[in-house]
Amino acid sequence: MIRVMLVDDHPVVREGLRSLLDAEPDIEVVGECGDAASAAATAAATRPDLVLMDLRMPGRDGVAATADVLAACSTRVVVLTTYDHDGDVLRAVEAGASGYLLKDTPRAGLVEGVRAAARGETVLAPAAAATLAGAVRRPAPPTLTPREHDVLRAVARGLSNPEIARELRIGEATVKSHLLRVFEKLQVSDRTAAVTAAIARGILPTPRL
Repeated sequence: MIRVMLVDDHPVVREGLRSLLDAEPDIEVVGECGDAASAAATAAATRPDLVLMDLRMPGRDGVAATADVLAACSTRVVVLTTYDHDGDVLRAVEAGASGYLLKDTPRAGLVEGVRAAARGETVLAPAAAATLAGAVRRPAPPTLTPREHDVLRAVARGLSNPEIARELRIGEATVKSHLLRVFEKLQVSDRTAAVTAAIARGILPTPRL
């Protein structure tokens, strides 16, 4: 089961999301809260696999709450909002969000986005991907070797280093070396940022939702 926590200041939205997700056989909503201030405590108490985080809430916003939640427990955060403004998308990704979806995402796309994020994949609404592309695109994308491409695609699918090593039939140390070179070329410091930057620059395709 994929354990999901909801953070949204609108009770009707939370109720709709709970109804939508609980109807799926492999997803369970284990907690919810209506403000950013209590998000970290709720996450620490419920230990979800994934947090769906509203962006605009009274007091602390969803970006600050994302950082709080990730500091409080090991989980993944996907922003689910009405807004796709440039600054919002960039701040969410910088805070550690694993994805950015819009509330008008079709039901099937939202459910698949939850599953993909829980598998460790980065999920981006097309509008969010376009925003990131405009923010980080360079005159020419960095050139990755075929093997670096293979490793990066595997990371985008949510595979761990041992899993990548087995799939590509190379050593874990080699996987780490490829990843470090990818990080350097993309000017990022972690796996999620590498996938996000690669999608934004057209090196990886935008995930279909």
